[in-house]
Amino acid sequence: MRLALYQPDIPQNAGALLRLGACLGVPVDLIEPAGFAIDNRRISRAAMDYFAQADLTRHASWERYLADRKPGRLVLLTTRAHVSHLDFAFRPDDTLLLGQESAGVPDGVRQVCDDQIRVPMRPGLRSLNVALAAALVLGEALRQTKGFPEAA
Repeated sequence: MRLALYQPDIPQNAGALLRLGACLGVPVDLIEPAGFAIDNRRISRAAMDYFAQADLTRHASWERYLADRKPGRLVLLTTRAHVSHLDFAFRPDDTLLLGQESAGVPDGVRQVCDDQIRVPMRPGLRSLNVALAAALVLGEALRQTKGFPEAA
């Protein structure tokens, strides 16, 4: 299981996702360009001291990411999807792709994805924060695949 951040534009959310990945043992792919400097203190403030514990791979572009990415399905989290993450059968080698807070992902990126899922929400509301949505979906994916780290 992996998280992939497509051109993130809010450093605090990227930091929270790096912290999530570090705590749950899930590698994070950061697809650039980002809307901030990766060493920005806002990202490190959100990740706190977990930044050094995160398994982070940076990719210079979407094309570079596609050329270098690990095997497995690319699963896009999007409000446009019709399938709930609760009805989706995750696999241990899935990568959960998260778009920009401000714009999601372009259609060209969407078309490359193997599957698209959404978090069910009340009608009339636009979306969850990307880090919160990722935590909900990643939790379900790790539960299904028995991928949570073992308790010490």
